[in-house]
Amino acid sequence: MPVTKIAAGLTFTVAALLSASAAAQEVNVYNSRHYNTDRVIYEEFTKATGIKVNIIEGNHDELIQRMKSEGANSPADLFITVDAGRLAAAAKEGLLAPVTSPALAAVPATLRAPDGAWYGLSSRARVIVYARDRVKPEQVKDYEDLAKPEWKGKVLTRSGTHPYSLALTASMIEAQGEEKTEAWVKGLVANLARPPKGGDTDQIKAVAAGEGDLAIANTYYVGKLMVSEKPEDRAVAEKIGVIFPNQGNRGTHVNLSGAGVVKTAPHPEAARKLLEHLLSPEAQRVFADGNMEFPVNPAVKPHPKLVELGSFKQAEVNAASFAQYTPAALRIMDRAGWK
Repeated sequence: MPVTKIAAGLTFTVAALLSASAAAQEVNVYNSRHYNTDRVIYEEFTKATGIKVNIIEGNHDELIQRMKSEGANSPADLFITVDAGRLAAAAKEGLLAPVTSPALAAVPATLRAPDGAWYGLSSRARVIVYARDRVKPEQVKDYEDLAKPEWKGKVLTRSGTHPYSLALTASMIEAQGEEKTEAWVKGLVANLARPPKGGDTDQIKAVAAGEGDLAIANTYYVGKLMVSEKPEDRAVAEKIGVIFPNQGNRGTHVNLSGAGVVKTAPHPEAARKLLEHLLSPEAQRVFADGNMEFPVNPAVKPHPKLVELGSFKQAEVNAASFAQYTPAALRIMDRAGWK
């Protein structure tokens, strides 16, 4: 009997070890960054490390709420999203664990949390798109110019509740305070060519079609039109130009895709390895060429088509700083009618 118990116990222990070993060879990603090009990055990571990547897709706010509800039992190892404000919110909720390493330190200080709770993976400049045949670029230099009376009925933008719009407004509050920002939002809304609808690509196409003269959009949407296999998309890109706003002062606002290791991660080491891989030159090249984004790794150059748009001064405010103004931005935009 004692031998049987020992044998049974030994079998249980070995099985448990094997199970733990198998579990260590995977990493669970709560992901609100939905681009097919990213699959290549995960596949290469698995080939290099043997660690399987499990992707759990969802909306960023839904995933944050899910992690809060799951608590210590959450299977999430890495949280990835396309908005620095959501990363900052997750960190504020205590959901992310600060991590550091030489590979992670390569990310510029303005594109990561000061304590290492999250890191930018790629960036997109929030630019002003203009109609080449109707607007001279010297007429619009700053975001603030979009609120000038001469552009009444000529400005296009997506919904004010979208993270891109909220982040821009929050960054302006950080730069100039709530009073001036509210005046700007009211002026912008008064100049809209139509009620906000659609995504950034829709705004760009509307400018090319003559529905408006100016639009706010991320650079990667412009880049995708420039390299599209569809002649009609490339024709749109030829009709518009890009202005990098506020080059004479604080610089152009950028949106981030980013990631953070979850505080309760069952596989924290695998999560850190995946985060480092996402910042490797190989992965950054995929972000640059596959999705027309600006790499955050200084060793990797942007796609040549983005380089054609010109170099620009980027706002040096850390995303974690302006993200705190998101609630105020939402209130201001709601009062002004930027729906």
